[in-house]
Amino acid sequence: KEIENVFIPAYTKLFAYIEHLENTATDDAGVWKFPHGDKYYRYILRKETSTDLTPEEIHDKGLKEVNRIQKEMRRIFDELGYPEDESLFELMERVIDDAGFYDTTTSEGRNDVVKAYEKILEDIDLKLRTIVGIHPQRKVVVQGDMGGGAGGFYTGGSADGSRPGVFHTGVGGSKVPKYNMKTIAYHEAIPGHHFQSALAQELNLPRFRNFIHFNGFIEGWALYAEQLGWELGSYMNDPYANIGRLQLELLRAVRMVVDTGIHALKWTRDEAAQYMDEVLGAQKGTFLGEVDRYTVLPGQAAGYMVGMLKIVELRDKVKDELGEKFDVKEVHDVILGNGSLPLSILEKTVQEYITSKKS
Repeated sequence: KEIENVFIPAYTKLFAYIEHLENTATDDAGVWKFPHGDKYYRYILRKETSTDLTPEEIHDKGLKEVNRIQKEMRRIFDELGYPEDESLFELMERVIDDAGFYDTTTSEGRNDVVKAYEKILEDIDLKLRTIVGIHPQRKVVVQGDMGGGAGGFYTGGSADGSRPGVFHTGVGGSKVPKYNMKTIAYHEAIPGHHFQSALAQELNLPRFRNFIHFNGFIEGWALYAEQLGWELGSYMNDPYANIGRLQLELLRAVRMVVDTGIHALKWTRDEAAQYMDEVLGAQKGTFLGEVDRYTVLPGQAAGYMVGMLKIVELRDKVKDELGEKFDVKEVHDVILGNGSLPLSILEKTVQEYITSKKS
C-alpha cells in the first residue's frame, strides 16, 4: 500500500520534473549561464581551492604548466629515440607498449598486479622516512577489483583503526599497463591519500579536524606525492614510468584550463573535449566523460594543481628564508601535522614555522 500510495506517486512527480528540466535546459556547459553564475563560480573556486585565485589566474597557471610538462615529456621522448614527427598519441602508444603489461585474464596475472603494487608501496614507504618525520600507524592494503579496468582509487579506513585503508586497483580488463603504476600508487596510497588521511585521523586534534577534507589540500598533497616519488629517485632508470608520471601531471594541468574554460570562458562541451584530446594525445571523444565531470562539479578539478603548486611554493619559501636551517623533514611535518587545511591557513601555518625557526 505504501508503494502504491506514496512511492510510485513520488517517482511520477520526479519523472515529470525531470522532463520539465529536459525541456527547459540549454546545452551550454558552464555555470555562467545561470543567474549570478560568474559570482557563483568564483565562490566555488574559493571553496574547492581554498584560495582567492580568479578564474583567469587559474586558467593562465594551467596553460603555463601544460607548456612546462609537455617540454619535459618531449625531452624524455628524445632520450628514448622516439620520432620527432609522431603525434603524442602515437608516442604514448610506444611508451605503453615498451613498458609492458600484466596479463589479467588469469588469477595469477591479477595477483601479480596486486603484488607489484605492494612492492611499489613498500619501497616508497622506506624511502619516505628520509624526508618525512611523522608517519601513520594505520596500514593500507591493496585490493584487486574485477569491476573495472586499470587505474585505482582509495577508500579510508575506519575511525577506530580496526579496518585499514584500501587502495583499489582495477584488474577486470585483459591487461594492466605498467608505465603508470608507480604514479597511481603514490597518489592514491603512499605518500598520497592514505598516508595523509590516515595520519590526520591519528593526530591529537579536535575530532572534526581528524576527518575534514579540503579539496585543494588533499588533492594537492596527493599530486605533490607523485613528485616526491620522482625526487626520491623512484623513477631513476625508468623513463617509461616517468612519462606516466608526467602524463598524469599534464592531465591535472589540463583540468585547470578546461574547468575555467567551461565555467568562465564559455567553452562548449565539444571545445573542451577537443582541447583535452589534442593536449593529452588521445583519440577523439576520449575525454567527453571527464568534461562532463567538470561540468557538474565546477571547480573541483582545479584543486589538484593549485594545491600542488602552493605546497611547492611554500617549501621553496621555507628553503629561501631559512637557508642552512632548512630541514625538509620538518617542512613536511608542518604541512601534514595539522590535518587537512585550507591552503590559505596552511600558508599562515608555514609562515609561523618560519618565524619560529628564525627566532
